[in-house]
Amino acid sequence: MNFLSLMQNRYTTKYYDPNKKISKDDIDSLLECLRLTPSSVNCQPWHFYVAGDESGKAKIRGCVLDFNLQRFDNCSHVIAICGKTKVTEEHFKKVLDKEESDGRHRDITIKEAQDKSRKHFTNLHAANEKEMAAWSGMQCYIALGTILYAAASMGIDSTPIEGFDATKADELLGLKDKDLTCHCLVCLGYRDVNDSNVISKRPKSRLVKKDIISNL
Repeated sequence: MNFLSLMQNRYTTKYYDPNKKISKDDIDSLLECLRLTPSSVNCQPWHFYVAGDESGKAKIRGCVLDFNLQRFDNCSHVIAICGKTKVTEEHFKKVLDKEESDGRHRDITIKEAQDKSRKHFTNLHAANEKEMAAWSGMQCYIALGTILYAAASMGIDSTPIEGFDATKADELLGLKDKDLTCHCLVCLGYRDVNDSNVISKRPKSRLVKKDIISNL
């Protein structure tokens, strides 16, 4: 299936089959897609928490609002997408060292220029934790798009969730001490046969091109 077909056929799942679980190999593939997500200046200002069983899900269930609990409880896996509220020198060094080990820097001049550029553009948003969280949140939503369509390409259903208490999520995951905040949750699994949101029952609806696209 090409990407346009994925866009046309993917939908937000409302009801999951609790008896169907995503295989370890498929989860590993999805997490590799998350790892490869692009970010501004390759800063990668995020961390992903994965709950793949009832014990893991129980650790964050308390932040989910009532109307989302049935899909949270019945899906196979939940991923909490979290962004940095502070980017430390340690993180900058880790990214730079990984780039070097992957062969991205041909010489020390390029390496130093990359480090300087990344710090400059990242630190434009470092006035306070709220501003940094807003910037990291934009990066995290690139990761959200990645996981939704990576899952669709593998026949795995998904539900992005903003209906949760972010302050409670941060508390449950101990994020404040890690300079992180939770931006969204993603449920993953396989739809129930009677899911009410399937496209055959509720066709996808978007504004027409002329309403949202203009040629310059």
